[in-house]
This record gives sequence, C-alpha cells and structure tokens, in this order.
Amino acid sequence: MLYVQQSLGPNEELVHIGKFHWAYTVKAFMAIFWGVLGSIIIILGAVMVYKQMGQFPPQLGWLDAVRYLHPGIRIFAFIIFALGLMSFAQMMVTKATTEIAVTNSRLVYKRGLVARHVGEISIDRIEGVNILQTILGRLFNFGRVAVRGMGVGEVILPPIEDPIAFRQAIERARSV
Repeated sequence: MLYVQQSLGPNEELVHIGKFHWAYTVKAFMAIFWGVLGSIIIILGAVMVYKQMGQFPPQLGWLDAVRYLHPGIRIFAFIIFALGLMSFAQMMVTKATTEIAVTNSRLVYKRGLVARHVGEISIDRIEGVNILQTILGRLFNFGRVAVRGMGVGEVILPPIEDPIAFRQAIERARSV
C-alpha cells in the first residue's frame, strides 16, 4: 500500500484495503503445474512413440531415451514449461504491484511495476457498484467489483477477497 499511503490527502483516511484472494495465488501456481505436466506429457509421449517405432535400443532407460529425442521435441517441451513459468511470474507481479483501496474521499486502483497506471474515482462521483461472482466465488468468498463513475465509465477490479465488504466500505465512505 505504498502508493495509496503516499497519496493520502491531509484529512483523508483509509476505509478499506482490497486484497487478492488466495485462489488467485493457487491459480498462479497451477500455471507452473500445467507447464510441468504439459512438458512431461510431451516428453513421455515422444519417448513412447519412438520406442513403438523401434528408434531406440530395447535396453535404453528413460533418461537416455530423452537424450535421443529430436531437439525440436525437447525445445517444444521446454517452451511449454517456460510459458507456465512466465504465466506464474506475470500473475505474481500483478498481485505484488496492484493496490486497491477505499478512502473517505476516493477509490484508488493502482497497478503496474515499471509503468504505473492509477485509476481514481471520487466517492461522490460513483454511480453504482456491481459485484461479479461465479459459483466458486460465492463458495470461497471472492469476486470482481465493477464500479461505475460519472464521466469515468466502468472500472472492473481484479478478483478480490470479500467483495461484499468492499462494496459496503464504498457505501460507508459515501455516507460520511
């Protein structure tokens, strides 16, 4: 919350801080899992096809068989793994560099590592707040919040924990 705390006005107080739900982190780790699984399936499938075609000596072990695979297959498996790893890194950087907060005078949504993108809506300019929750979101208490502001359009926040409490914080700030 470094940006939000630095940008507070003289009489401005934090009302609520939006946090990413733990399911977002699980989704990020699942990207690594799917990358590893995809790479293993590609390698094992290629080894089995090569063995069926008689390309390997019969006593050749699995690790030695991987060395005999075509380099294109090994590179493709590595690319699948790297894509999973990059997806994980992108999601975790997004989580680490995103700040969502409600103060008594505005809603602040900051994202970005090098380039900073800040969306601020004055609390008195907010027309409506919608909660977007899937079935899993309802079960595990997470969802997206869509905030409509006058002249701003709609700002859709990333999945946060307890979106109803976030909406109530916006309503509390509007009533003050």
